[in-house]
Amino acid sequence: MSRSAASRANRRGEPPPSPEPLPAPAVDSHTHLDIVLDGFRPEGGPTSTDADVDAEIAAAVAVNVPRLVQVGVDVASSRWSAELAARHPNVLAAVAVHPNEAGAGEADDAALAEIDRLAALPRVRAVGETGLDRYRTGPEGWAAQEASFREHIRIAKRHGVALVIHDRDAHDEVLRVVDDEGAPEHVVMHCFSGDAAFARACVERGFVLSFAGTVTFGNAGYLREAAALTPLDQLLVETDSPFLTPAPHRGRPNASRLVPHTVRALAEVTGTDLAQLCDALTTTAERVFGPWQE
Repeated sequence: MSRSAASRANRRGEPPPSPEPLPAPAVDSHTHLDIVLDGFRPEGGPTSTDADVDAEIAAAVAVNVPRLVQVGVDVASSRWSAELAARHPNVLAAVAVHPNEAGAGEADDAALAEIDRLAALPRVRAVGETGLDRYRTGPEGWAAQEASFREHIRIAKRHGVALVIHDRDAHDEVLRVVDDEGAPEHVVMHCFSGDAAFARACVERGFVLSFAGTVTFGNAGYLREAAALTPLDQLLVETDSPFLTPAPHRGRPNASRLVPHTVRALAEVTGTDLAQLCDALTTTAERVFGPWQE
């Protein structure tokens, strides 16, 4: 799916209201503010103003989500993410060419060189989202996708930053590639989508599992089982906004200010006090990505 198509697909009704604030600060470990705000023209230039972006971040802060990781999916959005993190103390950045873009031939030498350059910037704390996607990319793109994934792993290790993995219908292949290349110190399984067995395999490798609004869906019992067995110090929460809006607003546009719904669901699933879970999520996020404010 192209960026413009993805943006159109998530304009489904009015944005939901903000939930009750969390009792302690938490983190949205994966958001796409540029897509939330339709921040790119088809030719690839930002249309949202700094004030628009600041208002979106302020809405998250108002519900006690003061730390965000803004994630790039191509060169243009990765540059935008790095620039936002450089000017905004509430934001850190991740940069990458998305697996589906890589499968379409976008992860060429010039693109990967730019991701490498951006990964060296002080407030870029992760390489991602990268990985493998066997759902939207057909077999003709799998070799290019894997080559890109391998290079992103090397970039993350070269710069000593976290690796944020997109894994769709490719659990075994993702583990094979990471095991072959050797994992960076910190690996985040973005929008964890596996069952309990796959969760155990990731936990045993020391990976951090990041759960999105999908864990609140009625048909996602397997995700709740995976979350229940994940140690608190290997657990993160995310929106992947504007996608994967949690219940009770599934199907409407997502935003970082809605992450409290998912945090509350995870507190119930893990049997953890809500404030304690918020503290644990923040501690894990700062271990993985480093401090938001020095």
